[in-house]
Amino acid sequence: MAKGYWVAHVDVDDMDRYKRYIAANAAPFAEYGARFLVRGGEREVREGHARARTVVIEFPSYEAALACYDSAEYQKAKALRDPVSVGDMVIIRGYDA
Repeated sequence: MAKGYWVAHVDVDDMDRYKRYIAANAAPFAEYGARFLVRGGEREVREGHARARTVVIEFPSYEAALACYDSAEYQKAKALRDPVSVGDMVIIRGYDA
């Protein structure tokens, strides 16, 4: 079964308030088996444009990645994020050779 991934590029306007989102997303991420592969960090944009923060989260399956995003608990966390950040995010099925 192919894994699922969230790939997000985010600009944060208020990091102190954004930290509330980080705390609130811990429970749904644990419930759906999320594992951070990239969470900010050093980077170099080689092509195009990028937002200030890049996050890649791995889930045990594509279905788990979708279910986590759609869960009531994650949506509550997302409501904390929305007023203090802007971003782009895709949920993508991993390549299963």
